[in-house]
Amino acid sequence: MDLLLTLWLGTPVWLWLSFFAVVIGLLALDLGVLHRGNREIGVRESLGLSAFYITMGVGFGLWVWWQLGRETGIAYLTGFVIEKSLAMDNIFVIAMIFTAFAIPRHLQHRVLFWGVLGVIVLRALMIGAGVALVENFGWVLYVFAAFLIWTGIGMWRSAGHDYDVQGSRFYRLLTARLRVTDGLRGEHFLVRERAADGVARLFATPLLLALLMIEFVDIIFAVDSIPAIFAITTDPFVVYTSNIFAILGLRALYFALAVMVHRFAYLKHALAVLLVFIGSKIFLADMLGLAKFPPALSLGVTFAILAGGIGWSLWRTREGGAEARA
Repeated sequence: MDLLLTLWLGTPVWLWLSFFAVVIGLLALDLGVLHRGNREIGVRESLGLSAFYITMGVGFGLWVWWQLGRETGIAYLTGFVIEKSLAMDNIFVIAMIFTAFAIPRHLQHRVLFWGVLGVIVLRALMIGAGVALVENFGWVLYVFAAFLIWTGIGMWRSAGHDYDVQGSRFYRLLTARLRVTDGLRGEHFLVRERAADGVARLFATPLLLALLMIEFVDIIFAVDSIPAIFAITTDPFVVYTSNIFAILGLRALYFALAVMVHRFAYLKHALAVLLVFIGSKIFLADMLGLAKFPPALSLGVTFAILAGGIGWSLWRTREGGAEARA
């Protein structure tokens, strides 16, 4: 019992164990029950699963609120909303990756599932490094804040430009270093085939290239999202749990949003404004002589920016609207 009450990274061990138990349970449910075979996921099922994961994420946040207090709970919910929102931009890039590698819809869930497992590990390493930096060098938060403002401005300028999958340096590195099959080999990531010299060698399939590209893109997006939540809180438990719960529902949300990409034409602009706002909060709090920007106000502004961006996108791309006529 004493061991369970011991603090690990500032939070009782039993809370960490509870979190990992829930995550493992959700992954087991996903792979072992809901998607035992490779099949195409429809929009209705995607929306239902996404609602379930959002409910689980928000429910965990309310539990954190109950266990650790109001301020911690609001910090978790704000981080969850921010990460979920930034993940939506990630979804559009994933759709481009699947299109570039001609991955059929019935195999996409398999790639996304293993991608999420990799994300859980990579985010832990990146967040751990971020926590160590902040604890030892407090001024790093100002660097993170300035980086978010710069990223937000860059995101606004690049809105409307698609991600060039095959033109990226990482794609060229993969194709230069790996032997790749000339097409898919069922659900396999790696296969053994005879090379040009007649010797049986290990080949990567386009399915593996898509998985590696998705992991790489997530690292790029994490460079934005992790500093964003550090601008909200530096509590490792809140940062990691809100990140993972937001990402767990990414696969489910993907299959619905991938067919409605055109309806979110202005979402990237809203995300750009959100990043600038989050980065500005630290400087604004100093100017106002506050220890930190009010968490409840931060959550409210975040919701307002995202709601405005989504609402404007849906309005402008409605049937018969200005964008539809253009």
